[in-house]
Amino acid sequence: MISRYADRAATLVLWAVASLVVLLLVAIVGCVIWNGRTALNWHFLTGPAEALRAGGGIGPQLFNSFYLLVLSLFITIPIGLGAAVYLAEYAPRGPLVEAMATATNTLAALPSIVVGLFGLLVFTGYLGLGYSLISGALALAVLSLPAMIEVSLAALQAVPAEVRESSLALGTTKWQTVWGVVLPAALPGLVSGLVLIAGRVFGEAAALIYTAGMSSPNFHLNQLNPLLPSSPFNLFRPAETLAVHIWKLNSEGLVPDAARIGNGSAAVLMIVVLCFNLSARALGARLQRRLTGA
Repeated sequence: MISRYADRAATLVLWAVASLVVLLLVAIVGCVIWNGRTALNWHFLTGPAEALRAGGGIGPQLFNSFYLLVLSLFITIPIGLGAAVYLAEYAPRGPLVEAMATATNTLAALPSIVVGLFGLLVFTGYLGLGYSLISGALALAVLSLPAMIEVSLAALQAVPAEVRESSLALGTTKWQTVWGVVLPAALPGLVSGLVLIAGRVFGEAAALIYTAGMSSPNFHLNQLNPLLPSSPFNLFRPAETLAVHIWKLNSEGLVPDAARIGNGSAAVLMIVVLCFNLSARALGARLQRRLTGA
């Protein structure tokens, strides 16, 4: 009898904790979006930012955020996935694997401000890349690489050993098994983890203050040649992102409507990150159903 009451009490406590977490999330998201609702219009999303006058937008900052995200993922995905494949499929258990696991965990625990200072010293200074898109992309790659390795490793290790053994029994090589069987089977977990990593990268600010810079020169979207200074795709130009723009507005606040722009920028950032998280769950579930037929 006592155990039955204890079980019910524990269940109620867990339900209460879970409900509190959900309510807290809804309250934060709702508050941010409600405060920034007045700025959410097409001109605000596409217009250029103003340095001293009211009525500016976040068009360049929004473009820079997505562009930096794509650049960083181009660096992170092949390195992180390759390292995970090696650790899961090829590396013999021993000191090397332990050292790589320790290094990955240590990098994952580093504060983003430390990664930013590292990027300032190495990418911006030593390599002479300056405050630029490429410096920011490299810093974001360093920041997201441990998460990419852990997510990929977990997805690969979740594939049953019987799947590998069945493929090898048919006469395929180790690489053919990894490429044609294991990776497709791990695809739902890989995609879900990648989208979640993209959401974190999109909202990063500290690492980019010291690498990508806090300014965004005027550019023309019709200039597609990345070698032109006026091209938005020029990798060696400064690139203030949306998260850095929010920090700058709250720290300097030179424009008269800094509060309105900051609230609107925060709302846009919250909506985009929320879309990333919801997309991760939807894509993972869809891929799982398609691959398993369930």
